[in-house]
Amino acid sequence: MAKKSKKNSKEAKANDKPTAVKAGAALEAASPPAPPVTPVNPAARQPAQSAPQATNPALPTEKVQLTKKGYEKELRRLQLELVKLQEWVRTQGLKMVVIFEGRDAAGKGGTIKRITESLNPRVCRVVALPAPTEREKTQWYFQRYVAHLPAAGEIVLFDRSWYNRAGVERVMGFCTEEEYREFLRSVPEFERMLVRSGVILVKYWFSVSDKEQERRFQDRIKDPTKRWKLSPMDLQSRARWVEYSKAKDENFAFTDIKQAPWYVINADNKMCARLNCIRHLLSLVSYQDLTPEPLVLPPRQSAQGYIRPPMTDQTFVPEVYVMEAGIPDED
Repeated sequence: MAKKSKKNSKEAKANDKPTAVKAGAALEAASPPAPPVTPVNPAARQPAQSAPQATNPALPTEKVQLTKKGYEKELRRLQLELVKLQEWVRTQGLKMVVIFEGRDAAGKGGTIKRITESLNPRVCRVVALPAPTEREKTQWYFQRYVAHLPAAGEIVLFDRSWYNRAGVERVMGFCTEEEYREFLRSVPEFERMLVRSGVILVKYWFSVSDKEQERRFQDRIKDPTKRWKLSPMDLQSRARWVEYSKAKDENFAFTDIKQAPWYVINADNKMCARLNCIRHLLSLVSYQDLTPEPLVLPPRQSAQGYIRPPMTDQTFVPEVYVMEAGIPDED
């Protein structure tokens, strides 16, 4: 009888094993799937203990003393790298947003111009929004900016951005205290949402001394081709220099987040600021050279059977300017 009892005990244990396996399988099947990996903004502030990123051999790492000719040569070289970055963004379906903020006359527009002049406007575009309309003032504050965010394979450069609320609107009283405080609460999470959606978000602040800003303002006043750059708001920014400084400090305290930090550019020298900004922008994305191979032009179609209409049937623009003989044309 004892042997029989022992045998029954072994059978019971054997019968328990499949049940345990089935229960484990059920628990495994019921467990939620692993959450997707959150995209990391390449422009995010890296922890000090993290391994250094591989440097781009095309970008200088030590200080370079420049002349005017050296500046033009280096700018041309960096613009070639920008073309490579553009092609990488396009083919890989990346989404890139670059924000340009800072003092008036700090050189934001000039830097944007040098970035875009060699790029495809269908891939890289500039957004410089005017003051909001009465209708836009009733919208969610970020709404009019969201409409200009990039799709896959696009780069958007914001010449001023949603940070207007922390600058001119705050100092000039164009928003209420409640709207301003809500902005400071909302913008860090708004930008984290952009990063989580896969947007590469880069924020630049162009810093210029009061002495250099005054010199540039005076230059604009004297030059009729630059006078349009001065507005009543620009003059107020000069008169309220300290108030703008305080607004910038408070803005940074809330919005200089590790997922999308501010990068400050010393812009007292415009040429150096442009090169430093472009070089830094290129260093943030590990791109590869996907420059297309040179194309071979096919032979022109034969004109057999085609009779061109008389030139007199067309209206030409008067040729007032004519180049001297022997001088080659330039692009």
